[in-house]
Amino acid sequence: MAVPTSPARIRPVEDKSAQLRPSPSVIPDVARGAAPSFLEDPRTIPHAFDIYATYQRALSDPKISAPLAAILALTELISRSEAGTMFELVKALNDGAEALSKRAPNPIGLNAGCELFIAFVTLFPHESASFPDLKKELVRQGQEYASQALNFRAKVAEQTLGFIKDDSVILTHSYSRVVMQALLHAHKRKRISVYVTEARPRGLGLKTCDELTAAGIPCTVVLDSAIAYVMDKVDFVLVGSEAVVESGGLINAVGSNQMAVIAKAENKPFYALAESFKFHRLFPLSQYDLPTHKPGILSFPQPALSLEAKLSASQGRPGPDPSSIKPKMIPAAPQSLPYTEQRTMTPEQIAKNPDVDYTRPDLISLVFSDVGILTPEGVSQYLVGMFAG
Repeated sequence: MAVPTSPARIRPVEDKSAQLRPSPSVIPDVARGAAPSFLEDPRTIPHAFDIYATYQRALSDPKISAPLAAILALTELISRSEAGTMFELVKALNDGAEALSKRAPNPIGLNAGCELFIAFVTLFPHESASFPDLKKELVRQGQEYASQALNFRAKVAEQTLGFIKDDSVILTHSYSRVVMQALLHAHKRKRISVYVTEARPRGLGLKTCDELTAAGIPCTVVLDSAIAYVMDKVDFVLVGSEAVVESGGLINAVGSNQMAVIAKAENKPFYALAESFKFHRLFPLSQYDLPTHKPGILSFPQPALSLEAKLSASQGRPGPDPSSIKPKMIPAAPQSLPYTEQRTMTPEQIAKNPDVDYTRPDLISLVFSDVGILTPEGVSQYLVGMFAG
């Protein structure tokens, strides 16, 4: 495979309308028209359909990511829907997507999947003898697309291979299935070494390190606070994605943005890997525009009100002078504690921190996807073309 040396040789995919038009399936069961295994067993499906429970069952498969789980949940919704017209069906799908979004702690990935599938249903022509037949065909194509999409990571890994030179030193962040597949694929043909961030508070970088080490790839875990320290030793940065948004920016595990900022300052390429079902019509301008941002994130603790103040508030009377309220202080650690003792954040402190962050498109060198190697601007053009029908 020729190694692209400049954005001028980036290879886009022309057929944008084919995203949910399945080619001959590479999954034998799907080719025979079988539903995914989690939908086959009627014992796993409650009598009262719960779309979020269906989504969670799909997500329990380690190969299935949030957008695909959302697509499978929507196909199950169609199969159970009593809609008799396209208007009613689209309304049911939108209601189902909204129900999923409200119940998920991080709805970004599932929103991308819902948006893709609903666009497929509404924007592309479908030929069927009757509306019930049309619903069956939509279910079949949605399930087949989800099965075929399991191969997208392999396509991304192949796209990435040309940019990985022999003896490359790579920095990655947290744990990403598509990044893991790219690194393991590169290891078959080239010598690579990997630094991975610890990725607190979940510590998923340790999982990455364990799997790479087991595969024979030299890997070292670095502190999240040591990204600038290690950047001079790496050739490029490789990260996964929760979503790639309409601006060409990236939403990924928190810490990705600071990694991109430091990579830019050190003139190191910052590459994002994303399957095309993670392309999302979202246009955040800052971290605080993300759907995951809540008022409690990064909030300061409120001073505890006295009994007098609480009574005044309940009775509508003015309370004591705020300047007279002394905040409730957390006792400091005893001075006798040795500095070597490891302390960790409490669950309450962790809850005040974000799970994901937004990386601006000007900090991203390229986006590697199953539909091609794209610049951030190319992602924007792709999304516009796909959702224009």
